[in-house]
Amino acid sequence: MLITQNAAEQLPACLQSLHFADEIIVVDSGSNDHTLAVAHKAGAKVIHQEWLGFGRQKQFAITQASYDWVLCIDSDERVSDELKSSIQQTLNNPKHTAYRMPRSNRFMGRFLKHGEGYPDWSLRLFNRRHAKWSDDAVHEKVIHEDSVGTLTGDLLHESGEDIARYFDKQNRYTTLQAQQLFKRGKQCSLAQLVLSPLFRFIRFYLFKRGFMDGVPGLVHILIGCFNSFSKYAKLIELHRLHKQP
Repeated sequence: MLITQNAAEQLPACLQSLHFADEIIVVDSGSNDHTLAVAHKAGAKVIHQEWLGFGRQKQFAITQASYDWVLCIDSDERVSDELKSSIQQTLNNPKHTAYRMPRSNRFMGRFLKHGEGYPDWSLRLFNRRHAKWSDDAVHEKVIHEDSVGTLTGDLLHESGEDIARYFDKQNRYTTLQAQQLFKRGKQCSLAQLVLSPLFRFIRFYLFKRGFMDGVPGLVHILIGCFNSFSKYAKLIELHRLHKQP
């Protein structure tokens, strides 16, 4: 199961990696490229749904499935052969109702294997009777009832974005995050604004050995640190604008 909008370039490799699935569902929110043609050619069940936000869009998608067990991935991801085998073996006799998998992110031409970019645990395989997607507009997560199992093999995230496009996406995400925090009544102190990026750098670049991924690893964590700063700066701005007469 995946959600799409103008994903024609990324979709073929994604769908090819899902040929082992009994059913492939593509929920599209209004593509104007060849996304729909690619999905139909791959034999996917294509459904149109206006954009609801990431969490609600994915939850809508899993309600369209014919089976209770669903695998949710994005159009810029693909299932490695090792992960495919792990999924198939697990579903023969599942011990849990939800499973997480390591995700390997390709950044600046390199799949990151340390720091913030790996293992990037992602809960994507679950029984929809016992789990569902949250309503979050961004950074949505799977809400589950029971303990979570772990699969072997990587989910490969290969967006193909250059740094300029990556910055654009992160700018949109941090805006949505700040808006969510504001709606929940969250505040941000000066200390949090300054220290959150610093602690993030120490945690992922030093303790989780992001330095072992070379220049791509350094750039990746520095952008992550700026995202933390940007999210809280935008939250502070929202509170100040709200107080204005």
